[in-house]
Amino acid sequence: MADAGGGDRMALAVLAQYRMATTEQMHLILSPGVQVEQTRRRLAKLRAEGLTDRITLPQAGRTRGWFPTQYGVQVACEWPELRGRRPSKTVSDRTAVRLRVGHALTVTETGLAFLQDAPPRRTVPATGLDPRGLPTPSGGGEAVIPDALMFYRRGREGGEGAMLRAFVEVDRATMGSERLSAKLSSYARLHCYVPVPVARRRRREFMRR
Repeated sequence: MADAGGGDRMALAVLAQYRMATTEQMHLILSPGVQVEQTRRRLAKLRAEGLTDRITLPQAGRTRGWFPTQYGVQVACEWPELRGRRPSKTVSDRTAVRLRVGHALTVTETGLAFLQDAPPRRTVPATGLDPRGLPTPSGGGEAVIPDALMFYRRGREGGEGAMLRAFVEVDRATMGSERLSAKLSSYARLHCYVPVPVARRRRREFMRR
């Protein structure tokens, strides 16, 4: 099992949330201030323990994409900070990982851009990337399901700040124009959506009876 008090635990938690990342991406997320070889050794250790696995990316030299195994997901989701999360059933399936590698790594790269553009005096990512694709009501019985959801805190580290959410939607020119237009319209409706307070909603339901 991963070291519960060290970087092994953090590495597995990152993969459980991001689904997939290259060695370089993991290095930039976990410990950009040290040699990348340390990250390679950590990932290899987790793989030897059955917590992670990897594939070699096609037409990318020896670049490897890392992902959590089913056992790794089970271990990570028992930790308090990840409890209650429901990763995709295919997150640890080797074939599914291979088929979605391009899209998955682009989503990770987008999340990494948020992390790198967060100096302590400006903004601080709160929990990193959460690619669950949370259904979000948009006011008409519909749901917006993004590729990922970034929880973000604006403000100084250790001080007060506002919690923000960034919806990550990655289109690699594989989505039809009609579907893309419909998604953009759903996001626009979500932006304008104002939830009805529970007490007022119950009052309306009572008046209808």
